[in-house]
Amino acid sequence: QVQLVESGGGLVQAGGSLRLSCAASGRTSSDYVMGWFRQAPGKEREFVAALNWSGGNTYYAEAVKGRFTISRDGAKNTVYLQMNSLKPEDTAVYYCALDRYTIEIELRPGTYDYWGQGTQVTVSS
Repeated sequence: QVQLVESGGGLVQAGGSLRLSCAASGRTSSDYVMGWFRQAPGKEREFVAALNWSGGNTYYAEAVKGRFTISRDGAKNTVYLQMNSLKPEDTAVYYCALDRYTIEIELRPGTYDYWGQGTQVTVSS
């Protein structure tokens, strides 16, 4: 089993920044992908960014490219999402997810095996 615990959400004004953290514990595999998704009220969960843990490759949704950065700290088994130049449309619950036994970054939520509890990000205009 794998546990994912997120932190770092909050309320910020448009143009501001936040950093989300997701700490993983338990039986991760040697090859896995960690991703961030978000879900706004009345909308489907959507892909934000992901990182191949062993190789460090990253992939971003077009809506966040150039503003968000995903990174990892191997010693802490933690993945981060640095969010800059936040916009009101970034408001959502953000979820961390882990896709085990793979090096391929998938964009579909259904391919991920484990999920965090979610953290609210609210961007005011």
